[in-house]
Amino acid sequence: MLKLWGRRNSINVQKVLWTLAEIGLEYEHVNVGGPYGGLGEASFLAMNPHGRIPVIEDEGTAIWESNAIVRYLAARYSPGGLSPIDPAERARSDQWMDWCATALQPALMDFFWSWYRTPEAQRNEALNRAQLARAYRAFADLGQALGKQPFLSGSNLTMGDIPTGAMLYRYFTLEIDRPRLPRLEAWYERMCERESYRQGVMIPYDDLKGRQAF
Repeated sequence: MLKLWGRRNSINVQKVLWTLAEIGLEYEHVNVGGPYGGLGEASFLAMNPHGRIPVIEDEGTAIWESNAIVRYLAARYSPGGLSPIDPAERARSDQWMDWCATALQPALMDFFWSWYRTPEAQRNEALNRAQLARAYRAFADLGQALGKQPFLSGSNLTMGDIPTGAMLYRYFTLEIDRPRLPRLEAWYERMCERESYRQGVMIPYDDLKGRQAF
């Protein structure tokens, strides 16, 4: 059986949880990282020498980096579904996954860590304003791209929607002011209708043990 290592409130682990739920794969989940520890253990480092989550093991092969895991699961277990067969269609999915990794996720998560995960007395207000403005610009670009189609790559959900879509829950539930982006809001509502999204992504930010996960 496929095995997943990571804590459920990690945004990168949530990409994998959502993918697994979307495909309907059974798996074993091992809590590591944050208050669970375990990232520095030799057995974990043997799978991922960088000591980061998530990691999966499938039929003896260990895979790390969340987007690589999503691509692997989609290609192996959902060809023609989450993983488009046509190279041009697959490239449209790939480009959104790469854009999320280089633009959207750093913009949102830099703010998340320096604001939500930082005690109020230690926050840098000017830095947080700049980071949030950067996140707004990225989400505005995303909303614009959704103008003529229900999903990023076309008419169906693909792996290209998963990394970017995983960012939406935090963005729309943080106690911040947000500019109106009707297309983005409609996309988020469509995601929330999916049981797989609710299972994999709509998870409290704080650790299930009751402590924040740093």
